[in-house]
Amino acid sequence: MKTIKEIDFKGKKALVRVDFNVPMSDEMIISDDSRIKAAIPTITKIVNDGGSVILMSHRGRPKGAVNEALSLVHLVQHISDLLNMPVQFVDDCIGEKAEETASNLKDGEVLLLENLRFYNEETSGDIEFAKSLSKLGDIYVNDAFGTAHRAHASTAIVAQFFGENKCFGSVMTNEIVNIDKVLLDAKRPLTAIMGGAKVSSKITIISRLLDSVDNLIIGGGMTYTFVKAMGGNIGNSLVENDKLELALEIIKLAKEKNVSLLIPSDSVNGDSFSNEANILSSKIGEVQDGYLGLDIGQQTIELFSKTIENSATILWNGPMGVFEMDNFSVGTKAIAMSLVKATKNGAFTLVGGGDSVAAINKYNLSQKVSYVSTGGGAMLEYLEGKVLPGVAAIKE
Repeated sequence: MKTIKEIDFKGKKALVRVDFNVPMSDEMIISDDSRIKAAIPTITKIVNDGGSVILMSHRGRPKGAVNEALSLVHLVQHISDLLNMPVQFVDDCIGEKAEETASNLKDGEVLLLENLRFYNEETSGDIEFAKSLSKLGDIYVNDAFGTAHRAHASTAIVAQFFGENKCFGSVMTNEIVNIDKVLLDAKRPLTAIMGGAKVSSKITIISRLLDSVDNLIIGGGMTYTFVKAMGGNIGNSLVENDKLELALEIIKLAKEKNVSLLIPSDSVNGDSFSNEANILSSKIGEVQDGYLGLDIGQQTIELFSKTIENSATILWNGPMGVFEMDNFSVGTKAIAMSLVKATKNGAFTLVGGGDSVAAINKYNLSQKVSYVSTGGGAMLEYLEGKVLPGVAAIKE
C-alpha cells in the first residue's frame, strides 16, 4: 500500500481527491467540518514538502448541472482558516481556466477546484473527463475514503494516467489500517453492534460478521423485525415483514457459528414518532397496541454495556434508537459511553456509519474512542469484503 509518507512532493503538483461533501445551512454555514479537518494532514504534508496542492471534491448531487448552492466556493474561507493560509479557487475543474490556474500554482500554494459533479462525466466514470483532470497534477493522491466505493472518474479512473505516481493520503491510509484491525487482526472478544432502521440494509455485513465476531448486538429499528419473527408483539413499531424469515435465518446461523446474538429484552415506546409522544416501557415482545419502539430499555442497556466493556475489539454501526429526539436518545448515549469506557480499558473501538458518527459527535466523544470512520457506505462495503474501486485503483 503506497502512502503519502513515501513520497517527497518538493516541486511537484499533487492532484488530491478529498471528500468535502459537508453539510451546510441555507446561510452557507458548515455544520460539520470533520471531513475537511480529516484531510488537513495530507494537505499540510504536501505543502511542507515544498509541493503545491490541487484539491478536487464533489458536494451534494447536482446531477451534472451548475448549482450555486453546491459550489465549493463556499468552503474556501473555512479551508483557509483551518490551514492558516489562503486557498485559491477556480470555478471549473477541467478545461483551459482550470489548467492555467493549476499551472501557475507556486510551490506551497493550495487550489480548490469547482464541484466535480457539475459534470455528469464524473459519476459515469468517463475516461476523457478523468484524462482532463489528470492534466492538472504530477502526482495523484486519493484521500476520499467516503467515495472509495464509487467507480467515479476522480476516484477510480484518473489514477491510470499517473503510472507509479499515485498514493493514498492520510485519511485513506488510516481508514484501511483501522478497519483491517477489525477484519484481519482483531483481539478477542470481538463484538459488533449493528443498529439502525432496517435489516435489509445490513444483511450482507451481518452475514460476513457472523464468521468472525464473538458477540453480535442488534439494536435500533431492525430489532422489531427479529422480535416479530420470534412471535413477539411489536405494536406499531417499524418492521420489514418480508424479512422475517431472514431474521430467523440469522438467529439460526449465529447459533450454528457459536456467536452470542444479543437482541434487546426491553423497549422504550412512544404513541407517535415524536419527542413529545406519550412514553411507556415494555418487554421487547410486549409493545403496547398503538405504540412503537423508539429506544432500548434499561435492562438492555445494562446487558449490552456489560458485553461491550468485556470486549477487546468493538465495531459500532448504527444507533440504538431515535437518538435525534432527546427522550429516545438514552440507549444510544449509553452505548457510546460504554465504548468510551472500553477504550479507556484498552479495547480497540471503531465507530462508522453516518448515524453512529453523528451520535458520537453529538455527545462530543469522538476523541474518546479509537477511530471514527469518515466513510459510511464505503466502510460497510469494505467490511462486507467488497473490492472498493478507489482503493483498487491505487493498489494496482
